[in-house]
Amino acid sequence: MRRALAALLALLPLPTMAAPVLLVPDRVFDGEAMHEGWQVLVDGTKIVAAGPALNVPADATRIALPGHSLMPGMIEGHSHLLLHPYDKTPWDDQVLKESEAYRVARATVHARDTLMAGFTTVRDLGSEGAGTADVGLKRAINEGHIPGPRMIVATRALVASGSYAPKNDAWHVPQGAEEADGPNLVSAVRRQIGAGADVVKLYGDYRWRPGEGSRPTYSQAEIAAAVAAAHDAGRPVAVHANTAEAMRRATMAGVDVIEHGSEGTADVFALMAKNKTALCPTLAAGDAIARYTGWNGQEPAPPSVQEDRVAFALAMKAGVPICMGGDVGVYAHGTNAREMLLMAKAGMPNRDVLFAATAGNARWFGLADRGRVAAGLFADLVAVPGNPVADLNAVTRVGFVMKGGVVVKAAQ
Repeated sequence: MRRALAALLALLPLPTMAAPVLLVPDRVFDGEAMHEGWQVLVDGTKIVAAGPALNVPADATRIALPGHSLMPGMIEGHSHLLLHPYDKTPWDDQVLKESEAYRVARATVHARDTLMAGFTTVRDLGSEGAGTADVGLKRAINEGHIPGPRMIVATRALVASGSYAPKNDAWHVPQGAEEADGPNLVSAVRRQIGAGADVVKLYGDYRWRPGEGSRPTYSQAEIAAAVAAAHDAGRPVAVHANTAEAMRRATMAGVDVIEHGSEGTADVFALMAKNKTALCPTLAAGDAIARYTGWNGQEPAPPSVQEDRVAFALAMKAGVPICMGGDVGVYAHGTNAREMLLMAKAGMPNRDVLFAATAGNARWFGLADRGRVAAGLFADLVAVPGNPVADLNAVTRVGFVMKGGVVVKAAQ
C-alpha cells in the first residue's frame, strides 16, 4: 500500500514555487527612516533583504516603482469594519435595525477598501452589536475568500451595566457591547477570548444618559482584574477613556493602550509615559462628528476638536507612545489616512506620523512580524508617489499594495 502511494505521488507534478520579487522604488521608508536608492527582495510571504545593493537571484521578477517611495503596509490602530459612516446611518440604527448578515456583507467591502488604501493590518475594536462577526470576517480574509487586511479583533467590547447604548426608556433593547461588572467582568474577558478575541476592549468611561458628559464606569480594581485575566491569556487590553480619571485608573491598572483620551491632562499623560501606556488619539472621529453636525472645516474649530488637539499636544510633549488609529467606521473605510493628516496638522512631524502608522503601531500592539521593511518580516508593502516625509498627502494616493508577498494592487 505504501509503495503504491509512493508511486502515485511520484507521478504527480511538483508544486510550482513563485519566483522571488525585486521591488525597485526611488526610496524606502523602513518604518523608522527614509533610505534613498534602496531595493527590497521578497521571496514567498516574507521580505528576505532590503538595502542599496542586493544579491538578486537570476530568476527574480523585477517590479519597478519609479517616482515612488516604498514603505511598510500601514496599520490601522482603531477600526470598526462592521460600522459605516454615521452621517449615512446613525449608530443606533446600525445596531438596532441592520441585520448581522447585512452588516457583514458591507464589512467585506470595507475590508477591501481598507486594503486597497494601503492598510494591510487593522486592529478592529469591537463589532458594535454584531456579536462575533469580526471573527468570521477575519477567517474569511485569512482563508482567501475575500480581500482584506490582517485583522486583530476584539469581538464584543465590555461595558459596565447600564452605561452603554442604545437606550430606550420603554423597554430593554440590544446593546452594542457586553455588559459585565465585578467578578463577572473577568468571566466576560475569558468569554470573549474564547470566542476569538485577539485584544480585549473595555469602556473605562461613558455617558450614563444621553446629553451627559462621560464619567468613569469601572473602578481601578475592576480594570486591573480584567487586565490580569487578559494578560494571563496573552491578550493586550485597550480601554476607551476620555476623562482624565478613567485614563488614570486604566493606566494604573496596567492596560496597554488608551483610546481617545480627549480630556487628558498633563499629569495623566506624564503617568502614561512613565508606565509606557500608549495613546490612540482618534482625531479623525472627532473631526468627522463635528462636520456631521455642521462644521465646515474652517478655523476656529469647534471646542470638541480643539480639545482633542490640546490633549494630543500634551501627550506628545509628555512622551506618551502614540498610535495611529482614527476610529474609522465613524467615517468611510478606505479613507484611513485622514487620521495621519490630522496628526500632522496637530503638530506631529511627518516622519513620526509614518512611524506611528507602521513600526510604532506594530511595536505598541506586539506585532513583531510586521510594520518594518526588514528581512524576515511579512512582505506587507505599499508604494506612494513622491516622498511622504516631505509631503504626507502622498499616503492618500497609494499606488501599489503587496500583502504577504502577493500584489493586490499594481502600480499603473
